[in-house]
Amino acid sequence: MIIMGRGKIEIKKIENLNNRQVTFSKRRNGLLKKAKELSVLCDAQVAVIIFSSTGKLYHFSNTRRMMGKELDGLKFKELQNLENQLSEGILSVKDKKEQVLVEQLRRSRLQEQQAMLENEALRKQIEEMQNRANTHFLDLNPLDSRLSMDFGRKRKALKTEPCNDSAGTQLTLVPSS
Repeated sequence: MIIMGRGKIEIKKIENLNNRQVTFSKRRNGLLKKAKELSVLCDAQVAVIIFSSTGKLYHFSNTRRMMGKELDGLKFKELQNLENQLSEGILSVKDKKEQVLVEQLRRSRLQEQQAMLENEALRKQIEEMQNRANTHFLDLNPLDSRLSMDFGRKRKALKTEPCNDSAGTQLTLVPSS
């Protein structure tokens, strides 16, 4: 058990999700406040990193010197060390930035390749569908079998039989095969 200024509490996981979140927020803010106080009062370099149960990152570091502030009183060697730290930090940031860009480029190229493969597959599907449609059309609507079978052969002359209708029009009858 820990005895706090307001009473005794048992340190164990808080089961109620809402109570746990409220407690986390209050204690996180208190911890960050204490870290700031410690860095100011004791001129200490302090860093705090907190990950919530949802994976969210909270952090504090006294980076006043890293930002070029409060450099008075530093000796040459300390300034040189600070400069080296900053240079290393810049290199790390540039390396990370390059890694991120290379990864983005790799993913973009992969997506491009997948899109090209998908386009080719769709193009083939369209061609197959068109070929099937043409073949299917011919199967459903074959040309007159007499025409297709007699292609290149001489045709028989049509026999005509005169036939008059009541109006005096002459008609020609074509016998069916």
